[in-house]
Order: sequence, then structure tokens, then C-alpha cells
Amino acid sequence: MSRRERVWSCLMFIQTLPHEDDARMKFLPGRQVLTSGSVVFEDETDARARSPLAARLFDIPGVKSVELGEDYVTIVKKSDEEQKTLWIQLKPMILAAIMDHYMSGMPVLNGEEKAASASYSEEEQKIVDAIVDLVETRVKPQLRDDGGDVAFKSYDPEDGVVVLEMDSSGLSTPAFGTQIKIENTVRHFVPEIQRVRFERMVDEEAVNTSDRPGLQTDEAEQIRVLLETRINPAIAAHGGYITLIDIQDQTAYVEMAGGCQGCGMADATLKQGVEVEIKSAVPMIERVLDVTDHAGGTNPYYVGY
Repeated sequence: MSRRERVWSCLMFIQTLPHEDDARMKFLPGRQVLTSGSVVFEDETDARARSPLAARLFDIPGVKSVELGEDYVTIVKKSDEEQKTLWIQLKPMILAAIMDHYMSGMPVLNGEEKAASASYSEEEQKIVDAIVDLVETRVKPQLRDDGGDVAFKSYDPEDGVVVLEMDSSGLSTPAFGTQIKIENTVRHFVPEIQRVRFERMVDEEAVNTSDRPGLQTDEAEQIRVLLETRINPAIAAHGGYITLIDIQDQTAYVEMAGGCQGCGMADATLKQGVEVEIKSAVPMIERVLDVTDHAGGTNPYYVGY
């Protein structure tokens, strides 16, 4: 008997529907995938030639095939003999890939008309120009003064969503707080904007992980996706945000920001929620440690009392 698991993933309410065949799972993004029919991709090369969405899904280790339908995406994972992968590890990455695709403005199949972010009407172009001017003349100079950087990536007129690429590696203040300030600024000066979404700049990961090899692992990527798709949306109602700082010797180090920094329930949130989720999704992690200075300032890595 099948069961449905509902996952709130940023702007998208994605449902997952397990199959009688444990190797197969259906994802319902709540919006149109194909205009009609279905397409199955069993070969990564074919997927990359024909479908940006399927290609993005094949980037996930453990994905064997992708089926696209009118309102669904079905994933078949590799067998245990090919590559032992659990759904609890795959699902956060698949959810993030689907969400990122729809935010990118790329078509589901090559040859289709791209989403609104790919080309703009005269009025939409005026909005884009206003966003770019605001980012370049007001936001970027201030962010660079604090050791970061930001750049415009795309705008979706239909949803009013702007995507900005952000390098937060050198910031002296928590990245989440900076993102809130940027979003408030953009929405104030460009009223058409409903939401600002942030992505890492291409070279930010190299900057961040040059002295932290633990952040370059598959486990680190799984934790980052888990934080983005499940944990941070859950604690966002309290103004909180959690970032992965490093992985060393089966220990994940995280930092709390926003409403979680200095909160009396921070330890309970970590031990009863965050640590349980991370250890369940990434079995090699044996413990999760909070490196936040909850009194303000900066703490080195530490083990709790």
C-alpha cells in the first residue's frame, strides 16, 4: 500500500509517492512538467541532449532513469549491486534539483519555449534593468565592503522571483541576515518583486572549501541539501537558519543564525531535531556540533559541556 509524503520545498509544495517497487518513486511538483504524454530517459547522454531537467537529475549519484509526465517526475534508483543508495539520501537532492530547475527558467525539454525568465517583454525588461542597476550600484558595493559579492542571475515575471548569485565566504556577518537585508532592499525599490532566491556563486565553493576538505565530500552536499529543503524551511518561521561549517572525523559542525542564535531552545533544536535528521540522512555522521557563539562574536570548534 503506497503512502504520500508531503515536503515543503521553498516555493514549491512537492509530493512524493513511493511505488510498490522500492527502486521507483514519483515526485509531484504541483505544476506542469510536460504538456502531454511522457518521456523516459534511461541514458545520461540522451538526457543531456534532450532535457535540462533530466540532465540535472542524472547529476545525482544513484539515479538510474528518469521519466517525465504531464504532472510528475518518476525516478528509478540504481540497484544495491550497482550503487547502494537509500531514498532518505536521494530525496533531498532530487527535491532540490526539481526546485532549482523551475527556478532557473530552463525548459523541461530542449526545443520548448523557455520560461519567462529567459526572455522578457518591454515592461519586464524595465524591471530587470531596475534590478540589475540596484544590485550593481547599491547592493554589490556594500556587500564587497563586507567581504562578499553578489550578481543578478534571473527574474521570473510570473512568480515575481529574482535569483541572485551570492558569495558569502568572506562575510563578517551571518549570511542569512545579509540575505534578508538584500531581499528587503530589492523588494522596497522594485515592488514587482515577491521573493529573492539566493544561489552560491560558481567559485564560492572553491573559496569556502580550500582549507576544509570535509566540505568537498558527497556527505557535505547531502547535508547542505537537507538543510535547504527540510530543516531551514522548518525553522524559518522562527527566523532561524543553519549552515554547515565543516565535516571532520564523522562530525558535522553547524552554525545557527537569525532567531536560533542566542535562543534558549537552540540546544534542543540541535539535539532533538537537526542532529536526528542529519544522522538519519547521512549515516556516516556520528554527531553534530554547534559552533555558534550564542552570546555574540565568533567561537572556535568546541564540544558541549
